Amino acid sequence: MSREPLLQIEKLSKQFPGVQALDAVDFEVYPGEILGLLGENGAGKSTLIKILSGVYTKDAGTILWQGAPVEIHSPHHAQILGITTIYQELALVPQLSVAENIFLNREPRRVRAAGLVDFARMKREAEAILADLGVELDGAKKVQELPVAAQQMVEIAKAISRNARLILMDEPTSALSSKEVVALFDLMRRLKEKDVSVVFVSHRLEEVLQVVDRLVVFRDGKRVGELSGAEATDDARSPSTSSSSKGERASEEKIIRLMVGRQVGLFPKEDAKIGEPVLQVQNLSGSNGVRNVSLTVRAGEIVGLAGLIGAGRTEVARLICGADKLDAGQVLIQGKPVAIKNPSDAVRAGIGWIPEDRKNQGLVLGMDVKQNTTLAILKRISNAVGTVRADSEKEIASEYVKTLSIATPSISQQVGNLSGGNQQKVVLAKWLSTKPRVLIMDEPTRGIDVGAKAEFHALMSRLAQQGIGILMISSELPEIMGMSDRVIVMCQGRVTGEFDRANFSQEAIMTSATKFLALDALE
Repeated sequence: MSREPLLQIEKLSKQFPGVQALDAVDFEVYPGEILGLLGENGAGKSTLIKILSGVYTKDAGTILWQGAPVEIHSPHHAQILGITTIYQELALVPQLSVAENIFLNREPRRVRAAGLVDFARMKREAEAILADLGVELDGAKKVQELPVAAQQMVEIAKAISRNARLILMDEPTSALSSKEVVALFDLMRRLKEKDVSVVFVSHRLEEVLQVVDRLVVFRDGKRVGELSGAEATDDARSPSTSSSSKGERASEEKIIRLMVGRQVGLFPKEDAKIGEPVLQVQNLSGSNGVRNVSLTVRAGEIVGLAGLIGAGRTEVARLICGADKLDAGQVLIQGKPVAIKNPSDAVRAGIGWIPEDRKNQGLVLGMDVKQNTTLAILKRISNAVGTVRADSEKEIASEYVKTLSIATPSISQQVGNLSGGNQQKVVLAKWLSTKPRVLIMDEPTRGIDVGAKAEFHALMSRLAQQGIGILMISSELPEIMGMSDRVIVMCQGRVTGEFDRANFSQEAIMTSATKFLALDALE
C-alpha cells in the first residue's frame, strides 16, 4: 500500500446553528485501503462524508486530492474527481429498471449523435456488474419490485460502475443478508487489489473488524483515535484469550471506549421475573409466506426471533399485528383468543409494534415529539368533539422524554431533526403510551450507534422487569444472543429451531436458520 495519501484533510471544520459538527479534523485515506470510520451518531462522520460528497461545503480547512488542493462544489464534481458515495438511505428511482438505475445519465448509446439508448447492452453490463457482486438480478426488472436488500445491491453496483478511486460507504450493510455482506466484503477486497480505496462507516463493529485495514474514531466532531486492523483485533488473536468470541468482545469494548469516552456494556441484559404467557401464536399462516408458525412470549421474557433476511420474521409480526391478512391460526393474549383484523385491533388487544423502518412506518417526521408520542392514543386524550387535549398531550410526552432520556431541546422539536437513537426512543414512547402487554420490536437498534444501542438494550431489560413480554426480531446474532431469554429461529416462513439461554450457540442457531426445504415439500 502506498504511503502517499489518495485523500488528505487538514484542520477541516464545519458548524451548523448551535453545533460544531467538525472541529479542526485531520483525516487521510491511502490508495487501496479499506478504512473504517467509527463514532456515535453526532460524532461528525456523516458531515465529513457529505463534505467529501459535495453535499456540504466546509467552513475551514484544506482538502488534498491526489496531492493537489480541491474545493468540492457538488456531488457531480465529487464523482468527476473519482469520489462516489453510497448512503444508508437509497437514492434509486423506483419506477426505472435495475439497469437504468445503474447507468442513470450515463446510458450506453447505439448511435451517439442520435441519442438512442442501447438497452440490450445496458442490461448486459448491469447484470455483469451485479454478478461480480455475487448477485443475480434481472437488469430489466423495476427497482420498486425488489426487496430492500436487493435495492441496496443495485445502489452499490451503481457506485462501482462509475470507476471511482474512492468509495464512501455509509452503513451499506444495514439491509443486507449475511450472504450479501460476505459478497460485499469480497468485492471491497477486490477493489483494494485494484488500488481503489473504501471508507466504510458502520455501527456493526463485528463487521468492521472483519474487513478494515485501519480504524479512525470520531467523537464530538473531533478525531480521537486510530487503530490499525491488527491492533483492533489483537485481543481476538491473543493466545491468553480463552475463546475467539471473548477476544472479539474485548476488541469491541476497546473501540467503544474510544467512541463514547466511557465504559459501555454491549448487552446490558438484566434478569427479570418470567411469568405466564402474554402472547401465544398457534399455527399461524398467511399469504405473505408464513407457514404454520407457533410461538409463545411470557411476561417479563425477551424472545429473540432469528433468521436470515427473507426468513419470514417480519411477516410473522405483520400477521400478529393485523397489517397482513391471516389465513389460518390464532393469536391469544393472556390466554384468551383475540380477533385481529387490523393494527387498531392489535393496539386494543395490548400489542405494540416497533417496525423495522422507523422513518416510514414508525414516525411522522414532520410532526413534533409530543404529537408522535401520542399518535396511538389520540382517542384517549381527545374530548367529546375529537379535539386533542393539549395539556394531556404535553404531560404524556414530557413523562416519556424524561423516562426514556430522549435527547431533544423540547417536546415541540420536529422528530425528523433528532438522531436515529432518539427517534427510536420516540417510537418506543408512542407504544408505551398505549400500556401494552406485548412489544414486538423489529430490528430495534438498526442504524443507531453503539452508545444508543446500549441505552436501548437497557430500556428493554427495564421493560421486561415491569412484566412486558418482548418479541425481538434482529439480524444481529450478538444482539439476539446477548438480549434474549429464548431464541426462536425461522427459515422459509417456518420455525426451524428453538433454544433457551443456557443452550445458545452461534453454530446451532445458524444451522437452524439455513434449514432450507423445497417449497412443495411444505404443502
